[in-house]
Amino acid sequence: MTQTIATPDNDALITEIHIAALPERVFQAISSEQEQRIWWDKKDGSLRNWDMDARRGGKWKFSSKRAAKTINGVTEFACTGEILEFDPPRVLAYTWIANWHSDKTRKTMVRWELIPKDGGTLVKVTHSGLAQEDVARKDYQGGWPGVVERLKNYIEK
Repeated sequence: MTQTIATPDNDALITEIHIAALPERVFQAISSEQEQRIWWDKKDGSLRNWDMDARRGGKWKFSSKRAAKTINGVTEFACTGEILEFDPPRVLAYTWIANWHSDKTRKTMVRWELIPKDGGTLVKVTHSGLAQEDVARKDYQGGWPGVVERLKNYIEK
């Protein structure tokens, strides 16, 4: 089971998983909007859209249909951002501005690092800027493991 750990200052969450595929394949899956629409979605089909202009300075966004859960009073989740690092097949990083944060304008950052290891890829996802987002941080701590496991299942099937 994949786990997410919080840094001592509660500013960042770090999730790691090993995927039996080369970094090039993993990078394609995390940067292609067509592939993200497939693997990011949960089995319940809650993803409404996922768009990404995969380049440094490009914009990205996603939104979901009404969910059974509520975070900070929100049940239809939307997130936007800008790509800060685009270094295939090593790093993809982007700002993450979510409508379910207590401060809906706060920019957090998601950074995917892909490290060749044991014939596959160690995927390290760091979501930072969360020190003042107690409710969202707790949700992400349970959510990021599911995200990386869906990615692993998608690539390895």
